Amino acid sequence: MAERFDRIWHNARLATLRGDGPDLGEVERGIIAARGGRIVYAGAQADFSVDADAAERIDCDGRWITPGFVDCHTHLVYGGDRAHEFELRLKGASYEEIARAGGGIVSTVAATRKASEAELVASALPRLDALIAEGATTIEIKSGYGLDTETELRQLAAARSLGRERPVAIRTSFLGAHALPVEADGDKDRYIDLVCKEMLPAVAKTGLADAVDAFMEGIAFSAAQTARVFETARELGLPVKLHADQLSNLGGATLAAKFSALSADHLEHTDEAGAAAMAKAGTVAVLLPGAFYFIRETQKPPVEAFRTHGVAMALATDCNPGSSPLTSLLLTMNMGATLFRMNVAECIAGVTREGARALGILSEAGTLEAGKWCDLAIWDIERPAELVYRIGFNPLHRRVWRGQ
Repeated sequence: MAERFDRIWHNARLATLRGDGPDLGEVERGIIAARGGRIVYAGAQADFSVDADAAERIDCDGRWITPGFVDCHTHLVYGGDRAHEFELRLKGASYEEIARAGGGIVSTVAATRKASEAELVASALPRLDALIAEGATTIEIKSGYGLDTETELRQLAAARSLGRERPVAIRTSFLGAHALPVEADGDKDRYIDLVCKEMLPAVAKTGLADAVDAFMEGIAFSAAQTARVFETARELGLPVKLHADQLSNLGGATLAAKFSALSADHLEHTDEAGAAAMAKAGTVAVLLPGAFYFIRETQKPPVEAFRTHGVAMALATDCNPGSSPLTSLLLTMNMGATLFRMNVAECIAGVTREGARALGILSEAGTLEAGKWCDLAIWDIERPAELVYRIGFNPLHRRVWRGQ
């Protein structure tokens, strides 16, 4: 009796992203078969059973299929906006100067604390829809604009709600150690006490976070303070991620590696030792060209060192109101190529396979392989390079999430 599937996509060209090689795992005459929301077969049409039956067959007319895109670093849920700070930067103020003058993250905190969960969801949906419209099927969302237990939990709950509002997989990260709230009166150690003794246990109890993040920087938290957060996260069984080495080299990449972090993100000032430590720990480098571009950074992340040491590189939008109001993974890939000199395969892997790796879900998503979720992006393109080459053009033909 012929094997039966829910859907078969045939007459397609596949970029499977299998393995860890420098290519895209291309299949010229490919086919994908799915059942129960998961891929059962993805490969050459010649190796697929000619007797296979399906409730629906989709002729892709030679289009390319990639895994659904993974945006592995966003701050999608927040209140208000920071367009006025953008104007200040155009007049010469730096990101750090604005932050030290009471703007930056703290101004978004005030707006987020005033917003209800429903208001946070409503304001985030247009940003989420923009990502989905370009083939995103998995999106990570951080808290970090509450800086008190109640609002941090509300942000995380709003992020989870987005996954019920739209057909998309949402991963959440608790980022209580993002900035110092005004009421802390400059006492960072006391605030980290609050994060470790009250916020993190509450987050763990509710199950609202899949990981714990922190911002280790001169304008944020020290290595010792970050280590305290990570030690508490480890005790609670939560994996960690880190905003590291964005504005200076405080050894963030090395600290992330010490705690076997899923990823270290930004990394403009990471040194050779940090890259080597990340490689040894299997920590993914998440590069965020939107923030680099938007705040006019000049120090580029050490892409060549990451290549040399074999560090996996992901790309993400870093969608946030202050330093990267970006909702396009297609533009992110172009920026990764033009600003950081990543190649086409690295860019596409960065928003699929390596994005999934950075979230700890590579066993479930990020490549076209049997057993993984059937999350696909079907493209009206002649070659994969078009996904990286074009600016402000969306060639998505069809997005598939969980086989639908």
